Parts: sequence; C-alpha cells; structure tokens
Amino acid sequence: MARYIAVANQKGGVGKTTTAVNLCASIALTRRTCLLIDLDPQGNATTGLGIEKKPHNGAYLLLSNPHRATDAIVHTQCKGLDIVPSGPRLADAQPKHAVTADNVLRLKASKPELTTLYDYVIVDCPPSVGFFPANALSCCDSVLVPIQCEYYAMEGLAQILSRIRSAKSNFNPHLEVEGILLTMYEPSAFSNEVAEEVRAHFDDLVYETAIPRNVALAEAPSHGQAIFDYDHRSRGARAYLELAKEVLKDG
Repeated sequence: MARYIAVANQKGGVGKTTTAVNLCASIALTRRTCLLIDLDPQGNATTGLGIEKKPHNGAYLLLSNPHRATDAIVHTQCKGLDIVPSGPRLADAQPKHAVTADNVLRLKASKPELTTLYDYVIVDCPPSVGFFPANALSCCDSVLVPIQCEYYAMEGLAQILSRIRSAKSNFNPHLEVEGILLTMYEPSAFSNEVAEEVRAHFDDLVYETAIPRNVALAEAPSHGQAIFDYDHRSRGARAYLELAKEVLKDG
C-alpha cells in the first residue's frame, strides 16, 4: 500500500516543488517506486522532469475521472519514478463554487486505482489555499512542510499547520505532519537563528537535514532533470538523499 505525502505550504518560493521532485527522485534511487502528482496548475514539477503538458491528460483527468487514474500516469526518465503531470486545463478542474466535502475528495477517490502500484505517492501542491491543496490534505497520510530560512518563516508555518489541523478535523482524521523541512539554508547567523527558532518550537517535527541554497538545484529544472541527473555530486543532491533517508526511516 502506497504511503501518500503532500508537499504543501501556501507561501510561494519556499522550495516546495524542488523538494517534491527531488524527494521523489531520491526515493526512486533506493529501488522503491514513487509517483509524483503535480497538483499545481503552474506545472513546474512537470516541466522540471522534462514532461510535456497536455490539456486533457494528467492531473486534469485524475480529478475529473478518478476511476481512470492509471490513464493519467506518465513515465519519467528516472527509473522507478512516474508522474501524473499538470497541464493547461488543470485549473478548469477547480469548481467555480465553494469548496465542499464532495469536491475535496476527488483525489482520494483515485487511491484504489493507485495505492497498490507504488511504495510512495508524493503530491505537489500549489502555493495557495482552496481546491487543490484541500484535495491533497484530504487524501494524504501526512504533510511535508518546506519553509525557507527567512524572517517570515514562523508566520507561514503557523498558517499551514492551522490548515492541516482543519483538514484533520473535517475530512481526514488520520492526517499527520510528516515533517518540517528547512530550505535555502545558508551558513549565516540569520539562517542559524531561524533554524534554532523553528527547532525550539517544533522539536522532533523538524528534519535534521536542511536543504542548502545551491546553484545546481536552481538550474536543474531548466534542463528538465532531477538534481541527480543534472549534478549528482552537488550539495543539493547530497541533501535530498539525506532527507529521503529520514522520510524512509519514518515510513
């Protein structure tokens, strides 16, 4: 049975998609199978793995017809890693009326089709609130929260933790926090201060691994590659391998 993990933070620019892509690639390197669901209409995880966006396929198909979930899957160049890509029509899957119990359970309805096919399913959420993150939080077992080592980190973290508690109360009583991941870390007094504050407040929820600010991590998506295909010797690649070890140990 697959373990479902959402990568979510309503704040943009925190390394969410970079984490979703490279955590999946790291898991695949351990000979476990992994599916990445790109639930962001921007589709950065899709292009970051060199996959073409198609209007009627991928996540749009998955949410529109969950019982055809396997038709939405595309293989990537990484062995053991598949993706349900985003596409130009994904935004159309979002209902124009209020988010209700029925329409936040669409992703969950696809689980019977997918859960026996993979060891891990990672869902990349958009930096927003509403339909897409609600579907992820209603479906997944846990949430991995990336936060940038910056001044407003604690404020953004408090908001996403509040949303996780709300989803747990309303739709998904088994939902847990997978972990809090410090990203874009630099060896500076300020980054250390933010990291210490987060660890002081959340203790064991914070991963030991921190993802460094790294040029290779920034460049890899423009080549349609995970970090291990682009530069497996980089600090970013080593950090995501360490993160995968922590995630797999907890699983």
